[in-house]
Amino acid sequence: MTDARRQLVYWRTLLTALGDEDAGAGVERVMTELVDDVGLPRLVLDERASLDQVLRRDPELEDLLGLPTDSEDLDADAQLKRTVLYLKGVLNVFGRVGGESVTAEEYARWLDDVRAFERASGYKPGSLMRGQGSGGGRATTSDEVDEALHEIGKGGGLMSEPEIQAGLRGIEKRLIDRMHLREVLADAKLAAKLTPSMALTAQLLRDKDHLDGAALRNAKILIKRFVDELGDVLKKQVMQSQTGEVDRSVPPKRVFRNLDLKRTLWANLTNWDPQSERLYVDRLYYHHRAKKLNKTRLIVVVDQSGSMVPAMVNCTILASIFAGLPRIDAHLIAYDTRALDLSPWVNDPFEVLLRTRLGGGTDGTCAMPYVLGHVSDPRNTVVAWISDFYDNRDLMPMFTSLVRSGVTFIPVGSVSSSGYFSVDSWFRKELKALGTPVLSGSLKTLIRELKAALP
Repeated sequence: MTDARRQLVYWRTLLTALGDEDAGAGVERVMTELVDDVGLPRLVLDERASLDQVLRRDPELEDLLGLPTDSEDLDADAQLKRTVLYLKGVLNVFGRVGGESVTAEEYARWLDDVRAFERASGYKPGSLMRGQGSGGGRATTSDEVDEALHEIGKGGGLMSEPEIQAGLRGIEKRLIDRMHLREVLADAKLAAKLTPSMALTAQLLRDKDHLDGAALRNAKILIKRFVDELGDVLKKQVMQSQTGEVDRSVPPKRVFRNLDLKRTLWANLTNWDPQSERLYVDRLYYHHRAKKLNKTRLIVVVDQSGSMVPAMVNCTILASIFAGLPRIDAHLIAYDTRALDLSPWVNDPFEVLLRTRLGGGTDGTCAMPYVLGHVSDPRNTVVAWISDFYDNRDLMPMFTSLVRSGVTFIPVGSVSSSGYFSVDSWFRKELKALGTPVLSGSLKTLIRELKAALP
């Protein structure tokens, strides 16, 4: 009987997800009886209700949701209640949200359901939606949702954590695309309900030229919150200030904290007086602390066309972090069909993003004069070029000249936290033949390669 009831819950979830109202009508009646029988509020069957609303109706369900499905403390009814709650969360998170347009309340309710889904799945709060440079991700398909529901009662289904994260970002992007952001931003109370994210930031940056007054002020607040939060995450992944090589051409400073005690004792052992049992020191040795501080020039070039918005946000913040290191001279150039040298504002990613004009076509040749203008010592210069490389093929001879001049050239696919990216196959092949293959679009990969390239 327990297995039959559980199968009923699974079938009802699948029919709801598929939107089959005719086939689901009979199942819904039986499901209502089951919910009443196990003591769940009927609100759990309402598609419009969030999981948090259900939990507020019966606070005791909060603890039940956080327990593992196979917990020995759960009897058959408790396990079934937890399964119903969990699948309610799955439907709310991965199912249909709103109509043709989405309100701020519906978006906030969806974020609440994501947090409840995290608790029920055993993830740390915010781990499925947190930054680390979140990208646009890809949409979750109905097949993936069906596959996840196959063993959904186990807590994680068959989808891996990166797949779930990418799916949630794709869903979030679609929700934000359907929101009437201008009207929401004009209302301070509604704007306060928005949660900063990559998808929301990208939409605000695209629309900022059409905002004014309170709407523009609220948009800037949301963008700055996301930039600051993402910056804090990325700083943890970037190297600490490098110490550099010891510069022995500079005499050591003769202060006590620099005293090389071990070397001093060994060098003066011949001055030991057995009678007085004293060591007479006629020469002190000191540690060299001075470092060579030859700065390496880092030039970050970012394609800011419409498909590359997450990369623009991520790399702008990353460039500002590297610019703060004492041995790095960082420059930032953005382009679509025109190039913009943003180097004067490289230390302020918020200001950089407000100055960009995201969207449009792509022609990287317009950025090359700016790049060459910053190359004074090729062998002490690193150029990180971030793009999907669906670009002007006249770029390839320019890349070849850069590499042959001694510049360290690092081509990177569109940067996102998931590493999901698409690169033009022709450029991929040509760059590999040049000895500079296109790196994964993962932020961690880019940070690792920059660490290796920067002395």
